[in-house]
Amino acid sequence: MELDPASIPVNLRYNLMIGAIVPRPIAVVGTCSPDGKPNLAPFSFFMGCGSEPMCLVVSVANPSGGAGEKDTLRNAKPVEEGGTGEFTVSVATEGNIARVVACAEPLAHGESEFTLAGLTPLPGRIVRAPRPAESPVTFECRTRQVIRLAPGVVGGSNLLIGEVVHVHLDDSLAHERFHIDADRLRAVGRMGGSEFCSTRDRAAIPYGRPALEQAGPDQAANRFGH
Repeated sequence: MELDPASIPVNLRYNLMIGAIVPRPIAVVGTCSPDGKPNLAPFSFFMGCGSEPMCLVVSVANPSGGAGEKDTLRNAKPVEEGGTGEFTVSVATEGNIARVVACAEPLAHGESEFTLAGLTPLPGRIVRAPRPAESPVTFECRTRQVIRLAPGVVGGSNLLIGEVVHVHLDDSLAHERFHIDADRLRAVGRMGGSEFCSTRDRAAIPYGRPALEQAGPDQAANRFGH
């Protein structure tokens, strides 16, 4: 099957992408409106985009009506655009995933997802935006830039780029070189549709040519033991 994206409706392109680009990390994004109302929302088009400066990028789609902005973008966009210029990104884990997903509920502007989901809001150390106490890792970010790829278009992407200015890390997760203990973190990833996955099934694979040597004669060997 050969596909021309321009011939596929936006909602079906979305289905294709979220089913093929898996698993995806989940950004649990905390923001605060200019008048002080907290907001929390999950996004899975998300990644770290560099360590110098330490930055994250979250894709926030335009709302289904096409007009206006989702609360996350409205709150986190730069001050000169009417936002607060800051946000937090926390990690979704096996322990908090149900409450994180509940935060996708469409609420009226100003209603608190923290209250709906039973999550505990904590103030940032550097930024004003809140974070959930139930997450073991949170990155406090200042907004560097918003790149609007399709202003006013339903499903249009807005890339929210933030520079990390502070990190909250549970003491039990990292050693002196900040390698994260994946068994303790128990992060959850997003699959297609309404499916999610754990990160418990892992395999160590060396980089470059050694990866092929480790595989042996059958380079298609399943290294995950299934």
